[in-house]
Amino acid sequence: MKDLFLIAAAIITVASVIPYARDILKGTTKPNIVSWLTWTILTAVATIAEFAAHEYTAALFTSSAVLETGLIVLLGLRYGYAQYSRFDAICQIGALSGFLLWWLFDSPALAVIAAVAIDFIGALPTVRHSWLKPGEETWSLYAMACIGGVLAIFALSSYNWTSLTYAVYIVFINFLIASVLILREKKILVRT
Repeated sequence: MKDLFLIAAAIITVASVIPYARDILKGTTKPNIVSWLTWTILTAVATIAEFAAHEYTAALFTSSAVLETGLIVLLGLRYGYAQYSRFDAICQIGALSGFLLWWLFDSPALAVIAAVAIDFIGALPTVRHSWLKPGEETWSLYAMACIGGVLAIFALSSYNWTSLTYAVYIVFINFLIASVLILREKKILVRT
């Protein structure tokens, strides 16, 4: 049964890019390239750390996230929002520090925790963009990624910090962004 959850999580995560890519090509979604590049780097860090910790189920899920985010980066370079601020540079440097921390402390668990913390910082430009311009994001990508994260948790063969941290974070951040987009689009949340 766990294998079915893993397969479903990977399929949903990769498939979540379809409506997002469609909206990028239509010009209605404008991904913040810095967030997506940061997410690609960080999911790659998490994937490598999970493989090193022999958490193959978790690593297969994060591998699908690398494919998803990498495709958005490629599309976003051509059609996205690619301004680069000082904050963006700090997030990118922070993403690379996950590798350094892993190497210095020889701890895959620390690399995953660092990746999640930095990923959250890297997500802030997209959370802000979602709040200010909800029409320029596609909520279904984030909702599908949240569902993929839940299924990935059910698919884990062991439950420990290294295997759970990234999957739980994926559920949280994608739920947050999807909720902001849905509520802001429907004007349920007060405009600022």
